[in-house]
Amino acid sequence: MRWRTSWIALCLVLTALADAAPRHQGQAGDFDFYVLSLSWSPTFCLTHPQDQQCTGKGYGFVLHGLWPQYARGGWPASCLPQSRLSAEEVAKGMSLFVTEKLLKHEWAKHGTCSGVDASEYLDKTDTALDVVQIPQAFEPFNVPGPLAARDIEALFRESNPGMGRHGMAVICKGKVLSEVRVCLNKELRFAGCPKSIKTQCRGGEIRIPAQR
Repeated sequence: MRWRTSWIALCLVLTALADAAPRHQGQAGDFDFYVLSLSWSPTFCLTHPQDQQCTGKGYGFVLHGLWPQYARGGWPASCLPQSRLSAEEVAKGMSLFVTEKLLKHEWAKHGTCSGVDASEYLDKTDTALDVVQIPQAFEPFNVPGPLAARDIEALFRESNPGMGRHGMAVICKGKVLSEVRVCLNKELRFAGCPKSIKTQCRGGEIRIPAQR
């Protein structure tokens, strides 16, 4: 009896952990909201100096991707695609993404789970980029000194009046700015981020590498 009780308790714990764990597989179109991820290119280039985007073009924030997400945490990934990227869609995507490699990766991992074909996913991504205004302090060759994550959030809220207090997250690598993630609903309007989308930076000021 004691063995059976312990086994039942273990099963309950494992079930709870499985329910709480982020989901990485799903059906295309079955998600709750989007995250627009904007990468701070100079930080990426510190560790990928040979990448195509790191060629002295002066990039600041660049599109990382538009990601379908679950409200309870986690996200669908690598769904059965509605279509493959055509040559025309690759050309279209290159007006949004900084490299073809990134474009193809983002479509395969995240875009296929949006529930629309590649052309419409790129249209949605373009719309999302228009929704989020980059603060003037982060425009090309106009980089602020070190800032706390909360100050970066404040600058984004100031430039985007419709963004709520919990509408974005700042992501760091150590004490260096890596990216910002903005929560948008399925209609691509600002939305509050769930607890799974939160700032991931140490306290105090963080370094913001200069554009190059």
